Amino acid sequence: MLGKAHYYNRSIRKIVVAFGTLFNDILLRRYSKDGATAYETFKVPLSYGSKERYLTRITSDPDLNKSVAVVLPRMSFELTGMAYDPSRKQQSLLKNFSTTTAGTVNAQYSPVPYDFNFSMSIYVRNTEDGTQIIEQIIPFFRPDFTVTVDFIPDMDQKYDMPIILNSVNTTTDYEGAMADGTTRLIMWDLDFTVKSYLWPAVEKANGIIGTYSTTAQRYGQANTNIYIDTQNRDAQKVIVDYANGNNYFTTGETIRVDNKNITGSVVYFSNSNNGILIVGELTELLQANDHIRGDYSNAYYKVNSVDLSPLKAVQLVTKANPEDANLDDEFGFSETITEWPDTI
Repeated sequence: MLGKAHYYNRSIRKIVVAFGTLFNDILLRRYSKDGATAYETFKVPLSYGSKERYLTRITSDPDLNKSVAVVLPRMSFELTGMAYDPSRKQQSLLKNFSTTTAGTVNAQYSPVPYDFNFSMSIYVRNTEDGTQIIEQIIPFFRPDFTVTVDFIPDMDQKYDMPIILNSVNTTTDYEGAMADGTTRLIMWDLDFTVKSYLWPAVEKANGIIGTYSTTAQRYGQANTNIYIDTQNRDAQKVIVDYANGNNYFTTGETIRVDNKNITGSVVYFSNSNNGILIVGELTELLQANDHIRGDYSNAYYKVNSVDLSPLKAVQLVTKANPEDANLDDEFGFSETITEWPDTI
């Protein structure tokens, strides 16, 4: 589709499952006439399906030869529609990044915001059964209830999904004459809006500046490192033959490669035995055995090797203050930011 390989994030399925999970453990308790003794407790069945489908099943026995207790009470819910929500739109070119155990980086464009409409129906025979179920639902929605869902495991990011209760209505259907009043079906209809997203494909990141990783330490310390992909013409890291070179490259000067139409700009030169040289604005990537000369300094060095490891651009260390604070203690935070080239 649209020139992309097949992918399926199961986003809508996870939204439906997360919504249904909220209501799959509702219990109904029956009491004695004095209301003091509970003599029966059971779980209210929950199924996915339309209201009309369950009304047909419930009313399919007009002679009432079948015990109603076998069918009622029960609940059903259904995804009834979805609509784009422009108020939550993010920049289309924003990307999320995540490192993998293999050391590679996954990338994914920002998701598309959609509102998902759900309807839920509660079918009971007794008025108190319905009010008992409703009172286990409504107090949690003020008017929304937020759940956290791991939509894209490969990106190691969880999203908060608000579920908004829009309306609650009740109706009573009589099977026979209304004056009879002995057989009836009481229904409660609840309408919800779930604010969630649909995600594009997860791709391998190539030549991306700004990947990061975070590790947590004891006592509330977190280390966040921002990396630059060095196999990028804006920041390539090479090791030069420092012992056999001459002069020192100057930051910002133009460099040229002998016998090749390659130019670039010096971003950093270690000026030490480790021979680290970082060059940006390259017309082509440098290779081992290239000979580089600086226009301003006239420094001249041979490239011994190309460093393929990511370059740490920023290190951010966040610590609890005090560091030995417990979860229930009052504490603040202190931050230490180390920027490149001090991170080398």
